[in-house]
Amino acid sequence: MTAQVIMDGLVTGSMIGLGAIGVTLTYSILRFANFAHGEFISWGAYFALAVVGLLGGLSGALLAPIGPFSFGWALPIGTVAAVLLAGALALVVDALLFGRLRANRSTVIIMVMASFGAALSLRSLLEFIFTSKPVYYTKALQIALPLGGGIRATPDQLLSLAVSAVLVLAVHMLLTRTAIGRSMRAVSENPALAGVVGVEVRKVIRTVWLLGAGLAAIAGVSAGVLVQIRPQMGLDLLLPLFASAILGGIGSVPGAMLAGLIVGLAEAIAVQAIGAEWRAAVAFAILVLVLLVRPQGLFGRAE
Repeated sequence: MTAQVIMDGLVTGSMIGLGAIGVTLTYSILRFANFAHGEFISWGAYFALAVVGLLGGLSGALLAPIGPFSFGWALPIGTVAAVLLAGALALVVDALLFGRLRANRSTVIIMVMASFGAALSLRSLLEFIFTSKPVYYTKALQIALPLGGGIRATPDQLLSLAVSAVLVLAVHMLLTRTAIGRSMRAVSENPALAGVVGVEVRKVIRTVWLLGAGLAAIAGVSAGVLVQIRPQMGLDLLLPLFASAILGGIGSVPGAMLAGLIVGLAEAIAVQAIGAEWRAAVAFAILVLVLLVRPQGLFGRAE
């Protein structure tokens, strides 16, 4: 294994970890596995693409690269817009589908199957609007910088790692140091009791959707910058997302990110050792192994 594989795995793992945070929060608070979460990654990437195209049409200067990076100011602005729009999309999906199922006290399996349907609908709509042709935020080429020890990374990759680290710390602080964070943890422990003691459960649910979809959108933008943008990008990341959420321990934000890095490293090692066609199998193998050996995950608690 070369040192470069470690860097590649960390970059991939940071994107997986951001998406896995939304999965773990949704599961711990709403009590179901949301298989539509991967689509928020795709929609977030395309939302940012649409805003970048709009701003680029208004002023070409916004597309000029910022310093060593491959993108201009249009992309950071587009990312902020994508976070807001992805959050709004998640709230709409909840209002039209999941909220009504909760009101009818639907079983978990119905919620899960509904999430499958939502995922198919969102993906098909995305392909209908943008087609399935891969696109890019920019076609600027970057030269990887030597970091020592045989490791090289582009400025975009280093920025992606830094942003992921800052976001994980921010979300962890939100959950542990703020009133809404304490409310989210209370609902995660016991929704009925939390409502009795005055916690606004509906507000917590809205916050979970906004936070999860916003982080997914940032993961989508990061994937679009480093790889490419496709309607299937969220689907491709879905299994690694769930593997990371379960490995890290349901409800643990640092655990989800650490597990995402582990899954990313495992995939990078597998690609070098046995070939890229086995990448998806690695996440599945990790998922099965965790369920057999330690179902509560690295930072989860046994029930």
